[in-house]
Amino acid sequence: MSSGNARFGAAFKQLPLIAILRGIAPHEALPVGTALVEAGWSLIEVPLNSPRPLESIAALAQSLPQAMIGAGTVLTAAAVRDVAAAGGAMVVAPNFDAAVVREARRLDLACLPGVATPSEGFAALAAGAVALKLFPAEAISPAMLKAWRAVFDAGTLFLPVGSITTANMAAYRAAGANGFGIGSAL
Repeated sequence: MSSGNARFGAAFKQLPLIAILRGIAPHEALPVGTALVEAGWSLIEVPLNSPRPLESIAALAQSLPQAMIGAGTVLTAAAVRDVAAAGGAMVVAPNFDAAVVREARRLDLACLPGVATPSEGFAALAAGAVALKLFPAEAISPAMLKAWRAVFDAGTLFLPVGSITTANMAAYRAAGANGFGIGSAL
């Protein structure tokens, strides 16, 4: 296991939630990130479609080394390189793109691609993904996740993302979810 994946595993074990700071501006990132870390969060994602996301990632990564900071909505291998240059240690995508996963692995960043089918999930794991982002979770019910669990290795990490709230987390956990990405409900 790469050191990036091992670091993700340790942070995920501490708290199996990723804080998704969609739309955050650089001047807001550090106060919000600090509050999250003080509350016990160790995985923080700034989507690349936020205002000046690389500035936010750089500020968070430099000021909060105890947390694993990364980017979401990472769509290209070039974006993976940008995230790494900003100090990010994790990339999350809404889709599976083998080039993105391979580049993240090459740069020792943990990669969580979005998948919506078992075929995508198996391909993402084969490419080097550390975990699978089930996205959009609204389209992947707990019953579907339970069926996936029957065919994936028991150690596969599944994180539903998209409209996840405290109201639906228990059903996903019972079906086999290991953790969650929390955005709007945060």
